[in-house]
Amino acid sequence: MPVGDERDLGLGALTSGGASLGQMEALDVLTPVAATPEGGEVTATGSPLRQIGRVFVENKLAVVGLGVIVFMVLFCWIGPLLYHTNQTNAQEALVNSTPNLSPGGNHLLGTDEAGFDILGRLMFAGKNSLIVGLAAAALGTGWGALYGAVSGFFGSWGDAFMMRIVDTLLSIPPLFLLICLAVIFRPSVLLLIIVIAFVSWLIPARLIRGETLTLRVREYVQAVRVMGGSRKRIILRHIVPNAIGTIIVNATFQVADAILLLAALGFLGLGVPPPQTDWGSMLSEGVTYAVSGYWWEIYPAGVCIVLVVVAFNFIGDALRDSLEVRLQRR
Repeated sequence: MPVGDERDLGLGALTSGGASLGQMEALDVLTPVAATPEGGEVTATGSPLRQIGRVFVENKLAVVGLGVIVFMVLFCWIGPLLYHTNQTNAQEALVNSTPNLSPGGNHLLGTDEAGFDILGRLMFAGKNSLIVGLAAAALGTGWGALYGAVSGFFGSWGDAFMMRIVDTLLSIPPLFLLICLAVIFRPSVLLLIIVIAFVSWLIPARLIRGETLTLRVREYVQAVRVMGGSRKRIILRHIVPNAIGTIIVNATFQVADAILLLAALGFLGLGVPPPQTDWGSMLSEGVTYAVSGYWWEIYPAGVCIVLVVVAFNFIGDALRDSLEVRLQRR
């Protein structure tokens, strides 16, 4: 019997005086069901910003990492206003305190070999480390994104030439290049930002270049071409904004890398010049007294570096999941 006749019989049974359980199940089987979209049902609702925030909050490690960064910012900028210490005058520090004093009393984390309070030194050094890390990451990521967008958009021999420059610089170990630049030029906060940014823009350039190769063939880019839009407008108004997710995620990793590079330079004695300091310089100064058991001159700075770097990496992982639609839970 045709399927249409079976359905008519089922309906007739229902209208003539009740239907048995078997007839009801048969009718349910015959009733067409709306197909579920491929990939599952989308559960995200609300504005894109709310969806990004929801996915970010689901990553507990990222939330903890964000809390660590907020605490470090308050610790380095608000802390000195509440915990007053001398961090610039070495002669005054030697007169008013005892060098290599263990934690306790008026010095919660002890003092270093110059008589500076370690807790206040952490705040003072952390401010420089965060400023250099954030500024170098912003400068390097911004230039790398623009460089990669231009290279990928124009393509042909121009793209090949620009990428060979990137490949050449990537073949040089970053730390070796940083040491050479730091030795040639007199170290300062501004110089360290420029030097670290100089070796930090290479990876973003390659990432954005690959992103641009896919974006430049999209319909909206072709439409702007047909309408007579300039290349500058296409790159700045369409290519770069549509790669903003990749740029933001990479920027968080660049901050962590910049802080590590600054710590490495500081450990080698090429960091922020005195009387200023950074966490790497504190480690370098403390290692001299490690054999004497002065642990408070090493561990606090090392813990701060590890916490900040790991926190930025957790935030970067969460932002990648939030901004990349294919990685969001459906």
